[in-house]
Order: sequence, then C-alpha cells, then structure tokens
Amino acid sequence: MSQSTPETTKKQSYSAEEIQVWLVSHIAEQLGVEAKDIDVSQPLDSYGLESAQAMFLVSKAEKLFGFELSPILLWHYPTIETLSQRLAEESKASQSEIFEI
Repeated sequence: MSQSTPETTKKQSYSAEEIQVWLVSHIAEQLGVEAKDIDVSQPLDSYGLESAQAMFLVSKAEKLFGFELSPILLWHYPTIETLSQRLAEESKASQSEIFEI
C-alpha cells in the first residue's frame, strides 16, 4: 500500500548567490551584453532594462522559483544584489510552506 506524501521535490529553495547568478545571466542575455559587464550593486534601471524585458524576466523567475513575483519588487529592491536577497527569502518561505500542511 503506497502512502501519499506532500510534493517536496517540486519546489527548491535557492540561495541569494544562486539567484544573483541566474539574474545576471538572464539580464545580460536580455540586454545583449556580457554577464561580466553587469554590476550587481548598480540599479537595474541604469542598464536600460525596459518594462517588457522586466516582465519577461519576472515570468521566467516565477517558473523557476515556483511562486508568484510582484513586478513591484524590482522597484523596492532596485539592484540585483538586494533583489537576490529578497527572492532568496521568498524562496525559503515558499519552501517552508510546503511542510505546513
């Protein structure tokens, strides 16, 4: 007899460093620049990231992280560094919610 268990393998918690690497890679791709040219401490708007590009990035991040992201986060956490830290907190919280069943 098999027992049903919560689906814990579908969501993964990501560290701020992992998220930062992912963001740098995808932002560089969106802008057509090298990842090494992205400074994580500079505001995202200093790179000329357009709103459509930001929305595309948010959509890809939601699929990866498995939780909904508000585009407003980009304004509250304007650098890749601060945004990565906030998303890592969200990722950890999302992961812990699985066990609150």
